[in-house]
Amino acid sequence: MTAASSLGPLPADRRVTTVDEHFVRAPLQIMFDLAADVERWPVHLAHYRYVRMLERTADGGLVEMSANRPFGILDWPTWWTSLMTLSRPGDGPRPSIRFRHVRGVTAGMDVEWSFESRPDGTVARIVHVWNGPAVPLIGELAARVVIAPVFVHGIASRTLAGLAKVAERSTKGA
Repeated sequence: MTAASSLGPLPADRRVTTVDEHFVRAPLQIMFDLAADVERWPVHLAHYRYVRMLERTADGGLVEMSANRPFGILDWPTWWTSLMTLSRPGDGPRPSIRFRHVRGVTAGMDVEWSFESRPDGTVARIVHVWNGPAVPLIGELAARVVIAPVFVHGIASRTLAGLAKVAERSTKGA
C-alpha cells in the first residue's frame, strides 16, 4: 500500500472531473477541522453510514467510508476505501485534504478538498478526478453519465452542505 503522505497534488490528466463548491459563513479553521475529522462525519451527516480509520498516520491514513445516495424514499448504499493525507492550515501554501480511492467501484479516483479564507467565511471546494472504472469500452462513459454526476456529486454536495451547516452553527454559538 502506498503511504498516504505520497499522494501529492491532484492529477491533471484525468478525463472525468466533478467539482462541488460551497461558501461557508465560518472561519477556515472550523471548516477544515470538521472536514478533516472524517470519523465524525456520520455524527453530522445522516447520509453517511460509517467511516472507519483502518490505518492511522501523522498526516492521515487509510479510511473506509460508506454513504447512502438517496433516490426519493430509497437509499443506494455505496462504499470505498481511500488513502487520506492532510495539509493543515499553516503547513504549506494552502490547506487541503487529499484522498485516493484504492478499493471499491471508484478505485483510482483522486479527490481534493481545498479551503480558501474570505473576509466573511470560507470557500470549500471538493474536486474529484478519475478515468472511470476499468471496464473496457464503457468505463469512462459510465463515469461521465452515471457515477460522477449521480453518485459522486450526489454524495459530495450533501457532505459539503452538511458540514457547512455544522460549521455555521458552531460559529453562531461561539
